[in-house]
Amino acid sequence: MRLTVAGITDVGKKRAQNEDAFLLLPEEQLYCVADGMGGHASGEVASRIAVEELAEFFRLTGRDAEATWPFAGEAGRRLDENRLITGVRLANLRILERSGTDERLRGMGTTLVCASFDESAETVIIGHVGDSRAYLVRNGSVRQLTEDHSLLNDYLRTRKLTPEEIENFPHKNVIVRALGMKDQVEVDLLREPLQAGDVILLCCDGLSGMVPDERIGEIVRQHQRDLKAAAQALVDAANDAGGVDNITCVLAQLQD
Repeated sequence: MRLTVAGITDVGKKRAQNEDAFLLLPEEQLYCVADGMGGHASGEVASRIAVEELAEFFRLTGRDAEATWPFAGEAGRRLDENRLITGVRLANLRILERSGTDERLRGMGTTLVCASFDESAETVIIGHVGDSRAYLVRNGSVRQLTEDHSLLNDYLRTRKLTPEEIENFPHKNVIVRALGMKDQVEVDLLREPLQAGDVILLCCDGLSGMVPDERIGEIVRQHQRDLKAAAQALVDAANDAGGVDNITCVLAQLQD
């Protein structure tokens, strides 16, 4: 099995700057999307730090199995799971350090969603913090793998809302977990087995908030032989729907 991968980011139609970042690191089978927060240039800085620190940590630990980790792993976790968690926690630390040295960057943060594939690419570990999402597209059907760390999602756990109430929820975009918010960051992790033809989609809410899941699945299916075209079509769909935010996505497909 092998992976084919494509990534794209677009400023959208309403924002003056792009605060998103994405990572394609095929030599370590690591792929990420980060959606920066903070306004001005600070969100852009936070998202860039997140993907750069993760890449550096994976390169270091990929070259040297005896490399010292900055944090202890979680008991009961496999090595590859703790590697991803540690990389995200290191990124969180670096964002906090940087925001503490520059008043203009104070309060910056970023969401993050990552996919780390095993050597055979037949299993993926998804790690995420915030409301950037991971989807599995299989045979044209789409399934959200991650659960948003948002005020709206917390609210939905306790009561049922109509689609209209969800659409008009006053604090729909409030994030309750992100890198750069606290010294300690909790990383949600899941392990997903894959089969030939599966596509893992990582994206920010500039895509998922504008394009319904079913439409996302249709677009990926229509362009399943050309991931670059699929990525561009997803961005175009989000822009056609208004493009109110930056739009970023990474697609990785398992092929025979």
